[in-house]
Amino acid sequence: MELRQLRYFVAVAEELNFGRAAERLLIAGPSLSQQIKALERDLGVRLFDRDRRSVTLTPAGAALLPDTRALLERADDLKRRAGRLSGSVPVRLGYVNWLPADLTARTAAVAQLHIDAWVAPSHTQAARVADGSLDLAVCWVRTEDLEQRGLRARLIGADLLYAVAAGDDTADVPAHDTLILLDDDTISWSSWNVYAEHLARDTGAQEVRISDGGITGPAFFDHVRRSGRPVINCPKGQTTPLPPDLVRRPVVAPKVYWTWSLVWRRAEDRAAVLDVVDALCGDVGDLGIQAPDAWLPDGDPYKPDRAVRA
Repeated sequence: MELRQLRYFVAVAEELNFGRAAERLLIAGPSLSQQIKALERDLGVRLFDRDRRSVTLTPAGAALLPDTRALLERADDLKRRAGRLSGSVPVRLGYVNWLPADLTARTAAVAQLHIDAWVAPSHTQAARVADGSLDLAVCWVRTEDLEQRGLRARLIGADLLYAVAAGDDTADVPAHDTLILLDDDTISWSSWNVYAEHLARDTGAQEVRISDGGITGPAFFDHVRRSGRPVINCPKGQTTPLPPDLVRRPVVAPKVYWTWSLVWRRAEDRAAVLDVVDALCGDVGDLGIQAPDAWLPDGDPYKPDRAVRA
């Protein structure tokens, strides 16, 4: 039993609708259902009666709900008290799949940094910063996301994306000769889908709609084998070793970049949080994204006026 599962239980109990609760929690509906079932197995009771039309609390669920809320409040209070006893409140940092290699060394002198264990998509981590669940997050954001959520951002990293292809040809490939995958799971892949749509529109890369989660991993490699054309690799697959029958091909005309931002609340005034921002972003530089042949999507906070378009 995990605190995260208890928070899910409270959300479903308040919404009495798994779809609305999933949207509120910013997770996929099937994942929420699985976590609730796992919690019910651990507790040994059924918490909800559910059918196609309705969700209701069982007598056991209704009896446990007040205790669950109280337990979550005590857990939050314990974190706050531990922070005070240690002499500083931890700075909570969330991320998607990438963090600077020297993260600990950079921040050790300025704050007690806690890396959140819940790895989630960019839009989810940005939302968690906005609602106070996190103090900072490394994620991909657009200017409109920052404005809507009351956040600020600084550049902390950038990935130069490449294409994966079958065969042994490792030559440069123009962006307009590539494919880019978009997944029907808009909760897990919301940020990537937005990015991919912009890339296809601006460069002529061909969109391919999928529904199997094959943006990364073995399913992605299968899509590459079937496609007959180089397929743009997303940031989550940047460091994944390729199977021996596939190769990496640099994308050119333009070079395609994905930016990582460190985001925090616009109203943030705690010195420890702001010191971490300075420690991590103070000497990042432009990481190649300001080059004349670099591409970033519209709305990227770091997009230069001269960015290349097809």
